Amino acid sequence: MGSSEPVYRSFEFLIDFFRSTPASALIPMFILFFGIGEFNKVAIAAFSALLIIVFNSAYGVIHATKNRILAAKVMGANRFKIFKDVLFWESLPQTFIGLRSAISLALVIVIVAEMFIGTETGLGKRIIDAQQVLNVKDMYASILITGILGYALNALFLLIEKRFIHWSGR
Repeated sequence: MGSSEPVYRSFEFLIDFFRSTPASALIPMFILFFGIGEFNKVAIAAFSALLIIVFNSAYGVIHATKNRILAAKVMGANRFKIFKDVLFWESLPQTFIGLRSAISLALVIVIVAEMFIGTETGLGKRIIDAQQVLNVKDMYASILITGILGYALNALFLLIEKRFIHWSGR
């Protein structure tokens, strides 16, 4: 999408619209489409995360180093070869930024969905149940666990990012 400006411009409004819409506000729509269940939570979290990943990946491709693209063209590379050998690698740092942001958002959306969609288990259910009976210790313990989980996921993605795109920032 980022390698073709007309394609990017045609999808830009749609992506920006849904990216700016709070994903938690879309929960009723997802209940209509997917019903009440575990798949619903996964679908809304994946939808909100996918928009961030797509936007950041396209941004990374758009802002790829023009000199490397021109060098590949001069060496006779076709469009697929330029995408595979230049644009893909140039966009990886921005894609990983999108992945880290998306995993945080997906965690928040799953917790919120567990709070409001009928579920039997989950941290969101535990937080809302503790809040309703004024069990402050359990509520804050669950919130703390959520924060630790988010921190651990972010740290994991940072390790993966350092492993796969070690050249970034150099």
